[in-house]
Amino acid sequence: MKIKNVCILGSGTLGTRVALQSALSGYKVAVYDISPAALDNSKKLMEKIVRQLAKSSGLEAEAGLNAISGITFTDNPNVAVLDADIINESVLEEVEVKNQVWELFGKIAPEKTIFTTNTSFLLPSMFADISGHPAKFCALHFHDVFYAKVVDIMPHSGTDEKLIPILMEFGKSLEQVPVLVKKENPGYIFNSMLMAFIGAAGKLLTGEVASIEDIDKSWMVNFRMPSGPFGILDTIGLDTAWHVTHKMPDKASQAFAALLKKYIDAGKLGEKTGEGFYTYPNPAYKTPGFLN
Repeated sequence: MKIKNVCILGSGTLGTRVALQSALSGYKVAVYDISPAALDNSKKLMEKIVRQLAKSSGLEAEAGLNAISGITFTDNPNVAVLDADIINESVLEEVEVKNQVWELFGKIAPEKTIFTTNTSFLLPSMFADISGHPAKFCALHFHDVFYAKVVDIMPHSGTDEKLIPILMEFGKSLEQVPVLVKKENPGYIFNSMLMAFIGAAGKLLTGEVASIEDIDKSWMVNFRMPSGPFGILDTIGLDTAWHVTHKMPDKASQAFAALLKKYIDAGKLGEKTGEGFYTYPNPAYKTPGFLN
């Protein structure tokens, strides 16, 4: 099977990036969201990313903007999935929301469509049956797309093995490095390691062992990294981190989830809202004197 038409469900941070990279790679792309405002914000974010890439990677801004102009942004499910060879879903990290999405799109997608979820910590087996196409269902999890170019391919026990090489090739065509997760694992490979790291930082903060800044400084200096765990959390999105953390039963995770919720309720979701643990676009950890 040759993938030509890509449907992205969810126009948030990650869905936007996957859609843009797909368009830049020559695919015909449709982006679906229930919110017209979110779709408008997605297009604006794409334009911003293109301008950044034009400065850092040699991408021609005009070519990037032309790719965006060819993307279909729609709140109509039937328009979004029309002639789709593959669907990649990046909606809210909540089981009920994803169930609603997959029940709908499983019914209206063309027979040829491959169904993939970009969920961060949930499992494909949780949604495969409700899609109506369990053999054609697999996790295809992207990271940043432009700077962290890894894509996790994680089948469930009922996934048709013939999908794996197709998804491997698709990932490579998007300039990603495909890695195969042999069996279902919450958090795939990298996120499993990342959340252990983030969880340790959260425990240090909620336990009043050290401040946000000093925890980040310790990590940045010791590993010569450009940001620490709280800077990374701002990039990920505090809402995304909360959706994972608040489901963990241990006391440390629950305490950290409660802290994250306070930021979220105040509208401080991280870099995407201009404020999280730090203030953007010029966070303190990027200033010359931060590590002095």
